[in-house]
Parts: sequence; structure tokens; C-alpha cells
Amino acid sequence: MQAQSSQGKITYDRISKLQFSFAGLPGGMEQQMPSSRTDKFELTYGNNQILWKGAETETDDNENSFQSENGAHVRMIVAGSNDVLYCNLETGKKVESREMMDKVFIVEDSISKLKWKMAGETKVILGHNCMKATTSRVSKRTTMNMDNGVMEKKEIEDTSQIIAWFATDIPVSSGPGEFQGQLPGLILEMDVKDGTQIYKATSISEKADLALIKEPSGKKRYTRAQFKEEVDKMMSEMNQGGGGNRRVIRMN
Repeated sequence: MQAQSSQGKITYDRISKLQFSFAGLPGGMEQQMPSSRTDKFELTYGNNQILWKGAETETDDNENSFQSENGAHVRMIVAGSNDVLYCNLETGKKVESREMMDKVFIVEDSISKLKWKMAGETKVILGHNCMKATTSRVSKRTTMNMDNGVMEKKEIEDTSQIIAWFATDIPVSSGPGEFQGQLPGLILEMDVKDGTQIYKATSISEKADLALIKEPSGKKRYTRAQFKEEVDKMMSEMNQGGGGNRRVIRMN
């Protein structure tokens, strides 16, 4: 069983619930915007390493554009859709390629582990027996709003309850997004933010191109704190330059 599960490729759907506010913009845009969005991701694992990235899909630009009754046009841009995450599960090293305002940052960090509780429940996902585990996480949530050409960024501290279902017959301590090195099995389903963001595995392959699992390349590397400083600086420069008449909705 260990040999059969030493490598593989999982495809996930990420379903996010959306909320919008258009202060000062008439035309009932809130009612025209979607209530949820589904994005596809790929997790490739092997040799105690993982690579997480967005899956290649054909996207129609019209699906992300909306127009109000008075002609106001809004385009929805998904922040981080080109980001890549590499993790070495043996050393605990994490390297991310983060895209921010058309600039790419290579961010180095270590894997953070949460304290999980086994819930004693089981279910079958894609033919694999899975156990339920729960945890809570205190984190800072970033919101960005464009108002009269000025980008406002706020950090809000909140606590979210997390539910994960991990496969007991795939002994790989991996899962969607940043949830690496967490449980003694591959996470196939996860409720990350009290139902506002859900990951679901849609396909599993026991074969993977291990040559693809490598650190993102880049000359300059940033720590997590340095990356935050760069983002704050870019926000400040955007505010000084003004935003014109465009309204941009960004999702994280």
C-alpha cells in the first residue's frame, strides 16, 4: 500500500462563497454578481515533496465581466490564480511563487502545523475510506476595496473552524493549498472557513510526473514578513497614483 501511494496527482475543486459591496455604484450590481465561484487546482506528490497550483482551464473572459443597468462595467479578477506552492514534507520547507499586481515574488517559509482532533466519523470519497478531523485557526483576513480611485486594505483577525476528511489508505501527509504536513493521510475534502470555502477532490491518479515537483525559481527570495512589507508598499504606491474610473473586484 505504501508503494502504491508513494506518488500521485489529485484534482480539486475549490468552491468559494462570494459577497460584494458596491458603495456609490448604482444599478443593482450586487444582485447581478454570482453567489459562488468554482476554481480547479492540481496537487502532485512524490518523494516526500508536493506541488500545488491552479489547473489549466479554458476561461471565457465574459464569465468574469458584469454590466449594470446604467452601463457601469465591472471585471472580476481572481488574485493568486497563477500562484505555485512547493513543500518538502521531510524538511518542513515551503516555497511559494506569489503574483501580486503583475509582479512575481518567491517567498520562503516553513510548514505550520495545526492541532487536530479526530471526530470518530468516516465516509467514502472517490472509493477511499476517509476519517474526519477538526481544528480551529486564528488568522488575519485581508480585505481590499477600491473607493474613488483609492485602494483600501484592512486586516481583520478572525477564528475559523476547519473540517478535513483524509484517506486512511493514502498515507501521504498532504492536502489542498497551504494544508501540508497536517494529518496521517491525504486530505480529499475540506471545509476551510465555516462553509465559505470548500475543497473537494474530483479525481485521483496513482501516476505523476515527479520532474514537475520542484521549487519555484527566482533570483530574489523573500521571507513572509518581507513579502508583506512589499505588498503594503505597492498598495501605498497605487493609492498615490490613483485608480481612475475603474472598479476592480479582487478575491483572495
